Amino acid sequence: MKTPQSKSVLRQIPSGVWVLGLVSMLMDISSEMIHSLLPMFMVTVLGTSAFTVGLIEGMAEATALIVKVFSGTLSDYLGRRKGLALFGYTLGALTKPLFALATGVGIVVAARFLDRVGKGVRGAPRDALVADITPQSMRGAAFGLRQSLDTVGAFMGPLLAVGLMLLWSDDFRAVFWVAVIPGLMAVALLLFGVHEPARQAGHPRINPIQRDSLRRLGRPYWWVVSIGAVVTLARFSEAFLVLRAQQSGIAIALVPLVMVAMNVVYAACAYPFGKLSDRMSHTMLLSIGLVTLIAADLVLASGKHWSTLLLGVALWGIHMGLTQGLLVTMVADTAPADLRGTAYGFFNLVSGLTMLIASAVAGWLWDSQGAATTFYGGAVFASIALLGSLWRQAQPNA
Repeated sequence: MKTPQSKSVLRQIPSGVWVLGLVSMLMDISSEMIHSLLPMFMVTVLGTSAFTVGLIEGMAEATALIVKVFSGTLSDYLGRRKGLALFGYTLGALTKPLFALATGVGIVVAARFLDRVGKGVRGAPRDALVADITPQSMRGAAFGLRQSLDTVGAFMGPLLAVGLMLLWSDDFRAVFWVAVIPGLMAVALLLFGVHEPARQAGHPRINPIQRDSLRRLGRPYWWVVSIGAVVTLARFSEAFLVLRAQQSGIAIALVPLVMVAMNVVYAACAYPFGKLSDRMSHTMLLSIGLVTLIAADLVLASGKHWSTLLLGVALWGIHMGLTQGLLVTMVADTAPADLRGTAYGFFNLVSGLTMLIASAVAGWLWDSQGAATTFYGGAVFASIALLGSLWRQAQPNA
């Protein structure tokens, strides 16, 4: 029976992974209450263009991913993960009031930049900590569980935003103020609820980015970095899903429900697919995820009716469940244990640069050629990534 087996695996996952998942969930509630409304806030209240939205979102996400290389490397050098993660979550929580106070694009840019710096600081040490405390045989399930809990927050946040927007007559700033509360709760839970493994006595500190250390990150790891970069080019900022929903004629207060729908699907898929990755070829599962992304892009490009939009968003969520936890697991499996933070850092550095390019190009295509072209472009990059994954699968010992 599937259910008893599933329950058995869940019971074996270390409690620290559960707590880290709940911390991620609370911070995502806080962040997504803001981010699900921010593109509309910038366009309708601050008067910015879709290109500017794409540039800001791409810069913000790129910042988070680039900062991870430094925090990951530092966590390897210190042999400690929690302190850096705690600092990152605290910084993220303290930036939330800036969105409510914003009167121009400059303050939004500053708030998004600082918020994503916080995300970057905490991301690599947190992922490395999950890998540190989880046996390899259930690492995919552990990352899937953390990703699933994280994504529960990603749909609860927009859902709360919708309810409060309806209750308070589209008062963006009031919703942004409420978002401060779960962010502070996440910091408190991490501070008191997570205990990382003790550093081995006498373990020497080495520079993780010196040449001899980096040589230990072999070809399988760098292939994961490369394929992850192309996947990021294909998966531009989700702000464009929100803008596509607005084009479908949905009331402004209800637009965040699109992100709710996507993240409900994502949350439902992340753990089962993570568990499956412990038993199935990673490259095969990645290929399936890329085919799903291509289908999502083609559906979203084909029309603006709410039913077409809902199908495309659901496929997007399935793709996220298939690929996001999988790529993180692939990094853990291809990197030495004492270089995991650095490995996540470089992986996210490359992904961050490509995210900036992808979101800027998506915004330019949206403004100059129309929304459909943006999604067709995503399908092209996903097809390139798919070819790379199929080629890798055909190699011996892939």
